[in-house]
Amino acid sequence: MSRNIVFSAEWDDRMAELRGDAQTLGNLRQDSDTRVLPLWRGRPLIRGAEQVEIAWLAPADPVLADAAEAWIFLGRHDGQARFAADLSSWVPEGLDEAAMSGFFDPTEYPHPALPEGYRYAELRGLMMRLDGVEAAMVSTARALLNWHRSHRFCSACGQPSDIAQAGWQRVCPACRTPHFPRTDPVVIMLVQKDDRVLLGRSPGWPEGMYSTLAGFVEPGESLEAAVRREVREETGVRVGAVTYVASQPWSWPNSLMLGFAADAETDAITLDHELDDALWLTRDELAQALDGTHPRVRRPRSGAIAHELLARWLAGAIGRTPAPGPVGRTDAD
Repeated sequence: MSRNIVFSAEWDDRMAELRGDAQTLGNLRQDSDTRVLPLWRGRPLIRGAEQVEIAWLAPADPVLADAAEAWIFLGRHDGQARFAADLSSWVPEGLDEAAMSGFFDPTEYPHPALPEGYRYAELRGLMMRLDGVEAAMVSTARALLNWHRSHRFCSACGQPSDIAQAGWQRVCPACRTPHFPRTDPVVIMLVQKDDRVLLGRSPGWPEGMYSTLAGFVEPGESLEAAVRREVREETGVRVGAVTYVASQPWSWPNSLMLGFAADAETDAITLDHELDDALWLTRDELAQALDGTHPRVRRPRSGAIAHELLARWLAGAIGRTPAPGPVGRTDAD
């Protein structure tokens, strides 16, 4: 695991064996030593200015009276049981829904019933400011809440389903079909050729924002095949050898980013409808982009796996053409 890939840290114990133990979980919800992570519209509650941290609450905190009844059991860390609670029913004064629906909302939302300095903030803006384990717990809770919000009805019979297993399942009360959290595999690839890397930008991204190419894995498709198909579809570039590098959970909304280095066999770019632009950067140009001095490409977001792939390639840690033969695995993380 790389410390530079946010959300990939592990906490002490997820304690999956307790998810179906209603009595034990009920006792933990009453335990004053238990700590609860409040989330409002996917934004964690934080505190602190220079040193930002998650504002964990005790179960009896009055703010949690507005939380959804079902809390997500995250497990145990640092000797304390950990839950996450959804407080999205709260409506702040003067809420700007349009701002919240944009690519990134920098607004911080203080809750009037909490001490000064406590506020809800967009997780993407906190990526490199939070402790690694706390960031991973927030990301996990956010992904589960996203899934519950979008999968309220049984896909087998259409009836409303119920949250089960401490937030880690849904069960249909009508036909008893169990449903499990959805995680969508996404390949993200550093495409290289002749000491250059291929970047692209999607419609709606902020001006100057480019990234490594990425796309969802299709049914019946290997990860390596997905890398080759996505690069060819988006840019017309053909890829040969593909090598695994690292992964990152990404809760926008429920993805697992699977990072690869890929060797391009061609370099002519033909854009499809998915990209606004694509370009090749030399090693010197990428160095400029990573230090924020490139005239066209803005600095990639630290903490995201795209930044890590680019940084490792620039440092020479990945991207060397593998020897001929079956595609291998590089345990670079």
